[in-house]
Amino acid sequence: MAKKSPENASPVAQFEQSLESLEQLVEQMETGELSLEASLSAYERGVGLYRQCQQALEQAELRVRLLSDPAQHDTAEPFDPPSHDG
Repeated sequence: MAKKSPENASPVAQFEQSLESLEQLVEQMETGELSLEASLSAYERGVGLYRQCQQALEQAELRVRLLSDPAQHDTAEPFDPPSHDG
């Protein structure tokens, strides 16, 4: 069986890879050793990775809601994570 290429994988499947890339990018930027141009490029790439992660999380949330009650997918409500305010 052939593996899916990264271009064909769903955003949910790419979440971990995108998150890892984003973490590495943040570490590079935090060193302060990048030029302004490199920092701007890294920031642009980071925004793209963030959006990919957000989209993957939204799709995963939808899948969970549909699996939880497939008969009532129209009445499913968005997941509100608990506040960490203590």
